Amino acid sequence: MPQTKSDLLNKHCQPCKPGTPALNSSEVARLLKSLNGWALGDGAISREFKFKNFYETMGFVNAVAFIANREDHHPDMEVGYNKCRVKYSTHSVGGLAENDFICAAKVDQLLET
Repeated sequence: MPQTKSDLLNKHCQPCKPGTPALNSSEVARLLKSLNGWALGDGAISREFKFKNFYETMGFVNAVAFIANREDHHPDMEVGYNKCRVKYSTHSVGGLAENDFICAAKVDQLLET
């Protein structure tokens, strides 16, 4: 069953129980279709966001940090003057979990108008 971005936005991250496997490639492909601009690589999903200036970049970084704290699922972020790369993977499963896609959808929502 296809997953939509709306489906992901209505969910919250759940702790991964010990022994939970990473999503398989078909599950990852299905979930990745519901996101815009996210790429798969090195066992993670990532997206680079561009901004007008440092102030807007830091506002975005702080908003992503708020989502991460609320969902208890934390991305790796690379921050520059007018850009930020957000990268999600789930270390406890050694790859990708639904939590990564839930948070990616919530990060995307920050910039939708």
